[in-house]
Amino acid sequence: MNISQPRIVIIGGGTGLPVLLRGMKRFPVDITAIVTVADDGGSSGRLREDFRIPPPGDIRNVLAALSEVEPLIEELFQHRFETNSDLSGHSLGNLMLAAMTNITGNFAHAVHELSRVLNVKGRVLPSANQSVVLHAEMEDGVIIHGESKIPLYGKRIKRVFLTPDHIHPLPETLYAIREADLIVIGPGSLYTSILPNLIVPEIGNELAKAKAKKVYICNLMTQKGETGGFSASDHVKAIYDHTEPYSIQKIIVNNGYIPDSVKLRYKGEYADPVKIDYDNLEKLGIEIIADSIATLTEGFLRHDTKTLSQLIFNILENETKNRFQS
Repeated sequence: MNISQPRIVIIGGGTGLPVLLRGMKRFPVDITAIVTVADDGGSSGRLREDFRIPPPGDIRNVLAALSEVEPLIEELFQHRFETNSDLSGHSLGNLMLAAMTNITGNFAHAVHELSRVLNVKGRVLPSANQSVVLHAEMEDGVIIHGESKIPLYGKRIKRVFLTPDHIHPLPETLYAIREADLIVIGPGSLYTSILPNLIVPEIGNELAKAKAKKVYICNLMTQKGETGGFSASDHVKAIYDHTEPYSIQKIIVNNGYIPDSVKLRYKGEYADPVKIDYDNLEKLGIEIIADSIATLTEGFLRHDTKTLSQLIFNILENETKNRFQS
């Protein structure tokens, strides 16, 4: 850890976390990314079953986002095979993580060694150094097993939980949270990318005790099967319902213009822009940071890497300045 730079911990998974990290690595900050290992679909799910290792997909994307190598090397790491063989659907990075885990006998060690190979800026830590399964209890009482199956059920989620019962994070993860100058949660799918990190018991407890301010980056759109009809405060309340005692001091939300054509396209996927319910957020005692943080990428709405990372860096600078002055 570089003690001369402000320390930021960013927690998440899925496609949202790498977007933020690509921007954050441009700044003079000490980054620790804590990444979910609950994925059970696609290449990750197959490797998880075949080798009994944590799913590597989200970790792979974060390593690629934080790497400082030639573009061709990153492209090679992210290359996905499309063949008629057993390799079809696997990415080279996933296979490398599986192979390194076999060599070292430890998934976290494999991530560390590949971080060195890829010249990763900062540290990438799995939220658990073992294979875990995400479950959801739906409002109708049905229990759905497996991260990839949860959004498909189509009913509102009451809660999510992990098995096995005893899951322990890495000591480095707890230390990073304890020593952070700022903790950022998101962006990412609320129930399947964000909460699987926060409900690891020791991580949740450490976050509650952490002196650093917690910033939640709210999703741009609701998600079918997870957050249909959710406002910004509903996202926060879902986190609180799973992680009490807990506190989020700031929330970043998008107030930028979204074209009607884009809204219409997402409407077909049962998704809408997340409503910023200012009154409810203020009642929760949360500072609202509203900005135009969305961009259109290949027809999809994504967080704008540069704008979002600059916002986060500004918050971090203010936090470290205030801490130094006090």
